[in-house]
Amino acid sequence: MIPVMHRNWLTWTALSLLGIFALAALLAPWIAPHDPAALDLQARLLSPGHGHWFGTDELGRDIFSRTLFGARISLTVAVTVVGLSLVFGALVGCVAGFYGGWRDALLNIYVMNAFMTLPGILLAIALVAFLGPGLRNVILALAIAGWVNYARLVRAQVMAAREREYVEAARALGANNLRILTRHILPNIMQPVIVQAAVGMAAAVLAEATLSFLGLGVPPPMASWGSMLNDARPHLFDAPHMIFFPAMAVMLCVLAFCFLGDALRDYADPRTRLSAGL
Repeated sequence: MIPVMHRNWLTWTALSLLGIFALAALLAPWIAPHDPAALDLQARLLSPGHGHWFGTDELGRDIFSRTLFGARISLTVAVTVVGLSLVFGALVGCVAGFYGGWRDALLNIYVMNAFMTLPGILLAIALVAFLGPGLRNVILALAIAGWVNYARLVRAQVMAAREREYVEAARALGANNLRILTRHILPNIMQPVIVQAAVGMAAAVLAEATLSFLGLGVPPPMASWGSMLNDARPHLFDAPHMIFFPAMAVMLCVLAFCFLGDALRDYADPRTRLSAGL
């Protein structure tokens, strides 16, 4: 994969941005210059400067510190949501694609299609509105809304892989279904699943920001990029820095995950590697 990265500066840019966001999320309590929830009404709506690099909001809270802590929320949601969705979706997709028959009809035609008829973000909004705001409920709602994409992908990959020669050879040697799935099929279908997971993290970051913008995300005084954008709406013209920095954080994080997904897709495609001379 290293030669591909050398040829694609977007890949290095994506990895660098994700590294910066990861460090900001991990080290936020130590590198944040101010308490993200501390109020200072004497310093409200300050422009970016030496004391406050990104300025302050309408309550005098430091926007730079809140942006750092917002990275913790966004990356936590992205990793957890994709992990839960991928595990459950892979399990359902393996059962539907490997066994077929009535199991595939039940899971694919009825369950998956039922979830596909509902827009994911609307389903997540409905679930969070029912469960109540909070980080745990946001993760649960987004995982419930997003697992079906991984299930359909895994199902299609498993259906294609189960007819391959190496699967027939393993079955002829006496391997049971569980061993065939875990040792022969799953390792050979992980490349497109990993690409989907990278793109899914971008969607999870954007979905979390959307829920927080609507007031359905993490409750205050926890810092979230979406809630920061919502707080900045009344001050769009008199304090544009309030909306600029969290919006740039969301945009760069989503772009980084999308660029990483594109790079992984190019690496997984043999035709792309052949055209690159690899």
